[in-house]
Amino acid sequence: MLVTRVSKIILVAAIALYATLVAFGNVTDYGSNFVFMQHVLSMDTIFPDATISYRAIDNPVLHHAAYMLLIAAQIATALASWGGAGKMFAVRNAAALTFNRSKGWAVAGLTLGFLVWQVGFMTIGGEWFGMWMSSSWNSLQSAFRVFITIVGVLIFVAMPDADIEH
Repeated sequence: MLVTRVSKIILVAAIALYATLVAFGNVTDYGSNFVFMQHVLSMDTIFPDATISYRAIDNPVLHHAAYMLLIAAQIATALASWGGAGKMFAVRNAAALTFNRSKGWAVAGLTLGFLVWQVGFMTIGGEWFGMWMSSSWNSLQSAFRVFITIVGVLIFVAMPDADIEH
């Protein structure tokens, strides 16, 4: 059904827009958001008696490298998702096989977005660096909200489409 295809395109574009705005904010307001990365990697706001503090990274060069890697992954998520939405839009009225084959960039962008927010924020930031212990530098709730939204869109987009009845 055409409305389902258009819905998939719009949802991928919505994720692309979100990743674009996040990356834009991180680039144009580098300093404000960089502080977040510094605190998480330095583990300076976790529980004082936590025994995982040996994992802390105190090197500012590594803080910048990690932050630039995060921004690059957010930009890649945005670009792949925009590309996927565009490819799907271009063949929205085509045969099911053609439309289903057009989803590659969208699936790649959504998968990368999932990895950024689930692996980057939840797993590495939250678990490895103990971000969950911080009352001031903790983005686990927002990261969860983002990656659950992305995985929902990914599941919907990955569902095979049938031919459109005319």
